[in-house]
Amino acid sequence: MATKCFGILTAGGDCPGLNAAIRGVGRPLMDLYQAEFIGFRDGFRGLIENRVTRFADGSLSGILTIGGTILGTSRDKLHKMPVGGEEMDMTDVAVENYQKQHLDALICLGGGGTQKNALRLSERGLNIVTLPKTIDNDVAKTDVSFGFDTAMAVGAEAIDRLHSTAESHHRVILVEIMGHNAGWLALGAGIAGGADVILIPEIPFSVPAVANALIQRDRKGKRFSIVAMAEGAYPKPDDEEDQGKKKSKNKKKKESKKAAPDRGEETVDMSLVGGENCARLAHHLQDMTGLEMRVTSLGHLQRGGTPSPTDRLLATRLGTACAELVHDGEFGVMVGLQGNECVSVPLDEVAGNRKTVPLDHPWLQTARLVGTSLGEEE
Repeated sequence: MATKCFGILTAGGDCPGLNAAIRGVGRPLMDLYQAEFIGFRDGFRGLIENRVTRFADGSLSGILTIGGTILGTSRDKLHKMPVGGEEMDMTDVAVENYQKQHLDALICLGGGGTQKNALRLSERGLNIVTLPKTIDNDVAKTDVSFGFDTAMAVGAEAIDRLHSTAESHHRVILVEIMGHNAGWLALGAGIAGGADVILIPEIPFSVPAVANALIQRDRKGKRFSIVAMAEGAYPKPDDEEDQGKKKSKNKKKKESKKAAPDRGEETVDMSLVGGENCARLAHHLQDMTGLEMRVTSLGHLQRGGTPSPTDRLLATRLGTACAELVHDGEFGVMVGLQGNECVSVPLDEVAGNRKTVPLDHPWLQTARLVGTSLGEEE
């Protein structure tokens, strides 16, 4: 019987737990099933360019606790791959390289964009299995994605640290937390860190309501406040002209080049460094409340570092379940966690869907019950 060969790649943004997942997939395939195991470097770009790492005995040792990904990653899309200054559909090349490597299956680790790319390859007849990774926790059909727990802990610790400086200087500190379209990270970190206001994309906020929450805290003698704001949180469309409507990406890029008042950033494109929405809100709140505001954007700090034990365990569980699936010949699926079980979900039910915070989610009620403002009008 010919030895089977399985490939793996990591795509999209890096996150804690990727190496644990690679190890979880590779060890059973190599040690238990005696298969060949190769990795494509730098995501789908490596698949297109046929850049391969061949794993051998012992090559996966020591990577469980390492952040990032030993294979590297990129955000390249198969059907819009930058080549020679142009965007080209390189799906055919990906299929050819899959066949050149005599793969029995390709395992793709990534978030929403990766799931879409993987589905394209699956629809071309390739044997594909995916794993859900993202700090945003917005991959559909899984209760949680690996990387989320670590990033949430980083966010909560940042809020913890900001409490002491906010209290010392009697300031309001707005902390921007990742999450363009889903508020899981800001909500979880905000509750765990004891933020006084939490703003997420799923609940358009009222600027006056946020200002009122801060004023009420000040009147009660609480001389500081923490606002945890997701990157994608935005105000109610009819709220305030300058905060206003949710702008298109092109309009955002143009407006981001405007000077940030008194911050010495006249030539900085805030769309590249983050914090634009958060900084704008801070200026409005300072005008409305008279309270001193400061902004902290956590940015890529949330992606890096050693994965938490919870993420290591989850990534290992999903990885080993994936190894069993590909060995048994089940393809065209994502391996997710539902309840306490690893399950396989058809890729066409995952790709193109996003898991956002339901408006009746228990975390939201928890936040309200402890007195946290969600920017809602009373």
